[in-house]
Parts: sequence; C-alpha cells; structure tokens
Amino acid sequence: MDSRSDKESVKAIPAPADSDLGVGETIEVKEGEKLKRDVSPHMVHVRTRVFLLVDTLSPNGKQVISLGCNIGSGLLVAMGKALHTGGPGNMVIAYALLCTCVGAVLQTLAEMTIAFPVSGNFVNYAQRWLDPSLAFAAGFAEWLGWTAVSSAEATVFTVIVNYWAKESVHEAVWLSVFMVFVIALFLLPNKYFAYYVYFASLLKIIGLTIVIIVSIVIIAGGGPTGRVHNGEYWRTLPVFANGFQGFSNCALLALWAVGDQVFVGILAGEADAPRVSMGRATKLIPYRNAVLYMSSVVLCTLMIPMNDDRLFGGSGSAASPFVIAMNDAGISGVPDFFNVVIIIGIAGVAVESIYISSRVLRSMAEQELIPRFVARVDSRGRPRWSLAITLATGTMLTYINLSNTGAEVFTWLNSITSSSLFIVWLVVCLTSWRFRAALKVQGDPLFNELHAWSCWAWPFPTAWLFVCSVLLLVCCIYIGLVPIGSTSVSAYSFFQYMIGAVIVVVFTAVHKAIYRTKLQDPATADLKSGRHILTAEEVRLLDVYYRMPAWRRSLSYFRS
Repeated sequence: MDSRSDKESVKAIPAPADSDLGVGETIEVKEGEKLKRDVSPHMVHVRTRVFLLVDTLSPNGKQVISLGCNIGSGLLVAMGKALHTGGPGNMVIAYALLCTCVGAVLQTLAEMTIAFPVSGNFVNYAQRWLDPSLAFAAGFAEWLGWTAVSSAEATVFTVIVNYWAKESVHEAVWLSVFMVFVIALFLLPNKYFAYYVYFASLLKIIGLTIVIIVSIVIIAGGGPTGRVHNGEYWRTLPVFANGFQGFSNCALLALWAVGDQVFVGILAGEADAPRVSMGRATKLIPYRNAVLYMSSVVLCTLMIPMNDDRLFGGSGSAASPFVIAMNDAGISGVPDFFNVVIIIGIAGVAVESIYISSRVLRSMAEQELIPRFVARVDSRGRPRWSLAITLATGTMLTYINLSNTGAEVFTWLNSITSSSLFIVWLVVCLTSWRFRAALKVQGDPLFNELHAWSCWAWPFPTAWLFVCSVLLLVCCIYIGLVPIGSTSVSAYSFFQYMIGAVIVVVFTAVHKAIYRTKLQDPATADLKSGRHILTAEEVRLLDVYYRMPAWRRSLSYFRS
C-alpha cells in the first residue's frame, strides 16, 4: 500500500473478533481500497489498539522513562563485579566503549524508525531488507535477552534485600514476592503500570544524582571518617587486572549495564510523532550515558579497591559498590535510601523488560515469523498470549536461581542477554547497509524530503557499531574458552558465555532450512509499506521549531 500522507484519506476497518491479527486491531487502507486478507503482514501497515506507554504519559514523562529506564542492576550493582574482575582501567575503557555504541545504534536505527515507524521495528526491517530467517533468529534473541533481564533483576533483588534480612528468610520467598509484584502490575489497569515505570525512572535519576554528589563528597574527604581518596587504588592495585580476560568480562558487564537501546526504536515506532520522539531520544540518551553512567564508573574506581570481597562476585556479601563506599565513609541513612532506590529501580527494569520482550514476540507474530495467535490482544490492549508466554518463561528462569548461587545464576542470565544484544546490533548494522542499498538502487529520494532525518555522518556510526560488535563477539568467545581464574579451555564456560550467539546461529540455520528463505534483493525490497510521510501539520510544527534559536529548542525538551 502507499504511504500514509493524509490522515483524512485513511479509513480504519475493524478486524473480526476471531482474526489472527487480534481483538480490536485495525488495518489502515486508503479510501475505496479493498483489504486483501492474503497479504503478508509486513506488507501492510498494521495499527493496533494495544496499550502503549506513550498513550498514558506526557512528553516529559516519556523523556524521563527514556532517560531512566535502563538504570538497573547492571549499573547499580554489577559494576562491582566488573571492577572486581577487570580493575579500574579495564572497567572505564569498557564502559566508555559501550556508551559510544549506544550513540551509534541509536543513530543507525533512528533513520529507519522515523521513516518507517512500524510495529516490530528492527525485526520488521531485517525481514523486509535483509533476510527473514535472520529476522526470526534476531527477534527471538531479543525476546529471550530481555526476558532474562527480569530474572537477573530478581537475582539482584534477593541480594539487596539480604542487606537487611541477613539471609533469615529463604531465597524462594523473596523471588516469589518479586515475581508476584511484577505480574500484578500487568494485571492492574494499564495506567498503573505506566505510572510505576515513570516513578521508578524518575526515582533512579534523582537517586543516582544524589549518590554521585555524595560520592564526590566522600572522595574529597567530606565523610564522617574524613578519609580523602586521591586515586590510590589506581596506583597500588592492578589497573588492568586479568589482562584481556578482565577487559572481556568488563565489556560484557558494561553491555548489560548500558543496555540494548533497540527498545527505544520499538517504542518510538509506535508513537504518534516518531520524527520528534526518536530524534530526541537519539540526542538525549548519549548525554545521559556520559553524565550518569561514566560519572558513576569513574567515581566507583576512586572509592572502592578492586580486591574488596564485598563486591558482587567476590567471596564476601554481594552489594552495590556505592553502598560499600558510603558504609566505609561512616555515612548512615544514605546507604539504606540508596538500597531502596535500587530495589524500586530493578523492579522497574524487570517490568520494562517484560513489556519490551512481549512486544517483540507479538511483532514477530504479526510478521508471521511465529504463529499469528500470539499477536492477539485483550479488551485492555494487552498482548495476552505474548505476555503470558513471556511471564511464564521469565518466572521459570527466575526460580532457576534456587539451584545455584545468585552470582553464578546472574552470570548465566547476564551472558544470555549480553551475547544476544551484540548479535542484534550486528543485524541492525547489516539491515542499515541493505536499507541504504535499496534506497540507492531504487532511486528513492527519502533523504531529500522536507525535514528528513538521516544518520549523522553515515556510514561511520554504523561501521563503528559493527566493529565494536565484532570485538564483543571476540570477547565473548575468549572469556568463554578461557574464563578468569582458569588456564585451560572450559566447554561449560564457553556455552555459558556464547549461548545467545549459538541461539541466533542455530535458529537462523533451522528457519532457513525449513522455509528456504533468501536474502532480500535491494532492487525489489519493500520501501513503501508503513512509510510515514509528514502531514501538513507536522511540517508546520517542524518549520516553527527549526526557526527557533538553539537555546529555545533545547528548552523545548523540558516542556510538557
């Protein structure tokens, strides 16, 4: 179908209640056109009455979520494991490297998302411009990776609660409390879910800002003990502990902490104004990483020695490095406050991960990569089947915690997510190159259109992301073959670290063997369905926006 250039020329036809597309869904077609039921879903722009965060919150609320949603156990707790295994030098380099990757993936994905804001985002793009089998495997990896996040957050939840409980309550009780809370949020009216995600994101931003300020005071000797930190741990302890092994482990933990920003494209692709929402997220999130993430990393290396056994993964009690530093400085009250922030924050990340993974699964069903009944939604707009499958899988992974120590299970879950994420990044890079090739071969004037959004300095961000993703693959293979503390090859460890990559390779091969799919030809690749053409009102608003001086445009980021 042609692009949607005029909302007045579009008619929404309700789908039958028993349609595979789902209860309450609509398919947009032009006036006078008949709906072809045999058309593949990715050839039709499907617009579904499914619950969206963007329907509930103000623009400021959406920006708060985009800034705070990924702040979870990876930054607040697991950073201690990176410091413990790699030392301060490896940790700073690894986190800085991954922060640049976030900017690159957002730049690469933004131009596709803004032009084609379709449900499914990168899975849809990979199917139409790259290869359906790779789209299937990458979509499954994204789903499993985000589902594993909720279980990993549950692991950290038990660790933090034991800061007060001192292991007086069985771990199964805390895991059950955590999962009941997560599931309950999805059973309540949608607005409560949205408000909790907003509140958790806001609290994490405020809490982390307070902790950064307190950390600076501690380093300067302003704590009750009066001890000044002048970089002594950089001078007296190994800066690059365990060499490339240490860096590899830090890089994978940094990937967990910085997180997969592909979900930003998934949410922006369903927004009413992707040109604004995705464009702003692409600019704001790298600044968040530079200020909040890198400040936290550097301050952590100055306050805590890498050989402190209280760090997560050490032989002592696992805890946030910031809580350890505040306790050592003799500060009371703030450590308890920060642990509360961590608990609320990791619960927020858990529900966000279920939200995202269920939407990925649903979008795969819309594209007929998995059975279409999974795409169905209930009367409240919740994707009932994809949500049920995701919650069941997440719960199963959560209770696996009971079979081993929290740190060991966390390593497994972290590895599933990390190895899945950089494989998805590779798919995004390949899809971007095929997308550009299709535009060139077909002579499409997309980037010459008024107010068109294109990747900054393309192809450099995409090439940088590809190189970094390959480096992460090398790190994953190396740390898997020869884990820290071992001098011999370990098959167990290799599978542990490479499980996400193995899943993608196997699923791609099996899907291709069954369906005999081929690479999409750039000359015939679909550049029409789901394409967003700016309306006259959008053009008018953008004209007004770009006539403003830069300082006024920056202020618009903080207005609702």
